[in-house]
Amino acid sequence: MVCGECENRPVYISLSGRGLCSKHFKKYFEAKVIRTIKNHSLIEYGEKVLVACSGGKDSTALLSFLWRLMKNKRENLAAMAVDEGIIGYRDLKLNGLVKFCREKNIPLHTYSFKEQYGFTLDEAVKISKENKLNIKPCYICGVLRRNLINTCARKLGFSKVATGHNLDDEAQTILMNHLRGNPSLLARLGPKTGIVEDEGFVQRVKPFYFCTEKEDTIYAILTGIEVDFVECPYHVENYRLEVRDFLNRLESIIPGVKQGLVNNFLKILPLLKREYSAHSIGCCKVCGSPSAGEVCRACMIMEKMKPFLTGELKA
Repeated sequence: MVCGECENRPVYISLSGRGLCSKHFKKYFEAKVIRTIKNHSLIEYGEKVLVACSGGKDSTALLSFLWRLMKNKRENLAAMAVDEGIIGYRDLKLNGLVKFCREKNIPLHTYSFKEQYGFTLDEAVKISKENKLNIKPCYICGVLRRNLINTCARKLGFSKVATGHNLDDEAQTILMNHLRGNPSLLARLGPKTGIVEDEGFVQRVKPFYFCTEKEDTIYAILTGIEVDFVECPYHVENYRLEVRDFLNRLESIIPGVKQGLVNNFLKILPLLKREYSAHSIGCCKVCGSPSAGEVCRACMIMEKMKPFLTGELKA
């Protein structure tokens, strides 16, 4: 088999069976991402964009792509990393990101759970287990990361936060929320997250929304991004892992099932957003951040951890 555009050896075979060499795959991938940005108005010219980076291939590849795309406005681009405090994992993942940002002269803002919340994720997990708080590691991490990214993006003056979520990620999230019966959470999904605009939220966008995990990986390798396959030690306790493996098995039997799941979801997304757009967003009475309830989920976690951190109870 040869590339569908030339006689070179393909590095990628599409669902339709069409092969693409490295040169034409990069063109195909970048055209798809640009089309996503334009069709869904993800990033307007002149906007300040903060890329939420984990140090993994997807977010670093996105940072690299936007660095090329915004060549005339690179002063409007920056990266942000959150160090949750996972020994032997996050520190290793961030090494490549620090190196990349230094080479490209991209400002990198790094924040840690320890500095912002007073504890690392490792410490929070230990407290939860020893005191039977029954708070899952991924729940703690997800809530506190999103809260920290939004808070810091607002303080730094960015109008958009771009994340490296891809089609596989979205398919998993859609199925998880269907299985859990969370239509209000489904309404927040899509290339642009959220239901209604609120000055307390910095809009999150997903330029890689229609790109598969496989495509992201190939693009990262072809553009010189250091790709590692080190997984978070807490992923084994993650419900998402079960859903991911299920969808991967289904995809191997029915190629294109993830794409179909996402495409069909997008057809009903406007109805979901309309249904839940009337739900008002208040402010957390503790920290003042936007919240659907009286107290935001980040402050709920903090409240549960506080007695053990202050020594009121012994962990």
